[in-house]
Amino acid sequence: MSLSLKNVIRQAEQIILGKPQQIRLSLTCLLARGHLLIEDLPGVGKTTLAQVLARTLGLQFRRIQFTSDLLPADILGFSVYQRPVAEARSGSFEFHPGPIFAQMILADEVNRATPKAQSALLEAMEEQQVTIEGTTRALPVPFFVIATQNPLHQIGTFPLPESQLDRFLMRIQMGYPDAVAERGLLCGIDRREIIAGLSPQMDCAELLRLQQCVKQIFVSPALLDYLQAIIRYTREAGRYSHGLSPRAGVALLTAARAWALLDERQAVIPEDIQAVLPGVVSHRLQVAGEYQHSDTLVRELIEAVAIP
Repeated sequence: MSLSLKNVIRQAEQIILGKPQQIRLSLTCLLARGHLLIEDLPGVGKTTLAQVLARTLGLQFRRIQFTSDLLPADILGFSVYQRPVAEARSGSFEFHPGPIFAQMILADEVNRATPKAQSALLEAMEEQQVTIEGTTRALPVPFFVIATQNPLHQIGTFPLPESQLDRFLMRIQMGYPDAVAERGLLCGIDRREIIAGLSPQMDCAELLRLQQCVKQIFVSPALLDYLQAIIRYTREAGRYSHGLSPRAGVALLTAARAWALLDERQAVIPEDIQAVLPGVVSHRLQVAGEYQHSDTLVRELIEAVAIP
């Protein structure tokens, strides 16, 4: 692990107390060039985690508050007619970019917006570009979306469709802090004041270099057998509404490579797949005909598929 990456983790853990697993999974997702969905109750640190990652990684950051009256143009941008300065000249349209044109986007409470507004993120998350009024515009590099989502039983939420969920490489939950971490939050300085004083521990060039290093992590044929056995089980066991897609398999492999990089290893081992499995598949799998907690679902999946 590079020194800058260690500094990123150390600084994040000073702000997000008692959540080392969530921090590592978030960094794994970003190193794998994926988008992250954080689902949990309001007030447990979802937005704080996104702000800490943006500042610590030195990324240009924009926050979009999703509401029921949000329009796609509020996210993507729009063109405004500029009157000519002289009568002999004709007017023109000037494009005003929306907040989507940043390196890290926080889509806060994404499921409070209507499906029409949610769909404005689809092309951006998949192609790293947006098409507005017939013109395609590239987004900054790197480009990440971190979306927060309230539980679906809360009033005023619109469930994300499966096509939107699949654009997120990982989904994680923050959970309540333990007693020690909560005491630190109660007695410590306001998190907002600390975040304002954070300094970047990495630049974009270093982040892009680490993303390239992820691709070079070795994967053995036996490891691929294990990965394919997991995918095949979800499709053939008859327990799930539908099995994992090929895109989900690629996401699982890439996330496992990034996790291995964080552990300072040059090869993926089965434990890497098991470590990232909950984040990668919990929003992609559903037990047919019943609700099952994601932790239970993933644990059963790990137990059902033997390591070669």
